[in-house]
Amino acid sequence: MGDAREELRARAKEDGIEFFLAMFVDLHGKPCAKAVPMASFDLLMDGGAGFAGFAAGDLGQCPADPDITAMPDPASYTRVPWMDGVAVLHCDPYVDGEPWPYAPRVILKRELAALAADRGWTLKTGVEAEYSLLRRTPDGKLETADALDSAAKPCYEVKGLTRMWDFLSTLSRHMNNLGWGNYANDHEDGNGQFENNFVYSDAVTTADRTIFFRYMVHMLAHEAGMTATFMPKPFSSVTGNGLHVHQSLWTLEGQPLFSDDTDRLGLSKTAYSYIGGLIAHGRASAGVICPTVNSYKRIGVGAPQSGSTWAPAYVAYGGNNRSLMLRVPEGGRVEHRGVDGSANPYLASVALLAAGVDGIDRDLHPGEQVTDDLFALPAEEVARRGIVHLPKTLDRALEELVADDVLRAALGRVPGGDFIDYYAGVKQAEFDAYHANVSQWEIDRYLTLA
Repeated sequence: MGDAREELRARAKEDGIEFFLAMFVDLHGKPCAKAVPMASFDLLMDGGAGFAGFAAGDLGQCPADPDITAMPDPASYTRVPWMDGVAVLHCDPYVDGEPWPYAPRVILKRELAALAADRGWTLKTGVEAEYSLLRRTPDGKLETADALDSAAKPCYEVKGLTRMWDFLSTLSRHMNNLGWGNYANDHEDGNGQFENNFVYSDAVTTADRTIFFRYMVHMLAHEAGMTATFMPKPFSSVTGNGLHVHQSLWTLEGQPLFSDDTDRLGLSKTAYSYIGGLIAHGRASAGVICPTVNSYKRIGVGAPQSGSTWAPAYVAYGGNNRSLMLRVPEGGRVEHRGVDGSANPYLASVALLAAGVDGIDRDLHPGEQVTDDLFALPAEEVARRGIVHLPKTLDRALEELVADDVLRAALGRVPGGDFIDYYAGVKQAEFDAYHANVSQWEIDRYLTLA
């Protein structure tokens, strides 16, 4: 680590860094950080930053447990472009000198290390992080930040894009100055919904960038007097926010394992088996990639006002078909459209990788690709073809998740048991709290019904 440490020191001095944000995320993907002055650089690199883990979030700790020590990863250095003299260092949480097995980044790095050691492979990912820009009304309600953004079909609309030009162009410049390769920015299908694309990388780097991207969008929106949300379904009548994950396996020497120019979709046999695994574990993995109560209000076949939901309802794959959970936009990669904006990118990558590799190990084939519009195909016909629906609520997804031995093994052991049971317990409590709440819909429907 010596060379990396000194390279980091020199780079930080060159960039005029005065403070590091030593950052990590909890089970939900919430970023936590301490601000460490540059004067304490050696202290940070030698001993990390200490946190009361129970206070930081759901990380498998109680108030009696030892502190979490966030150990910085020098390779993750990221300047905060809207704040002079500040940089983020993504960290791996440790407890008593050992990587903390409840920490999402630790779990992903462990799985990738095993993939490299056992097979000589690595996972590369790219994400499409959709978000909505909102404002608070005087009565406290939320509305689209741009009052003129009310078109029935606003996707790609140039006027809606241009009215948010200052925000979007600033975000693009920051991404490119950070070296992320921002290659497109657009107005998405929902009113007030946008997306900024950046190039793919190894799975840890992409997950780190996803966490930073969310942080950056939130802060730039705040400075502009707006509220940004990656919530899967902020409005019932408007398209929800996805976190589409593009995946491909490579050798450690840089050779792609998913490409085959002779195949009609441009996929290798390995890629088809990987897709077979994603399908086989499609319902169970929903508990990780769609991790909130609100997630299951995004999934479905009912169209919002724009005419299409764009969020998959069924576990199926095909070519350039956006009605499917798994889309192959071009050879050499597969896009998972079921992952939503609330997903923890580290845990999502673990679940998808484990599912796909199990498909390779079992030589699964996903069958013929689906070319129909599954949003329009009658449910009876979908069922006749043997295509299964994604779980319709979080508690149903959790039931399937805990019964999946492949995902259980991939998420690993924690003190006293398996991480998957801890995760499911936290999420079940979340569902139970939601279910115990009496909504206005229930009052309106049932108050005087009987």
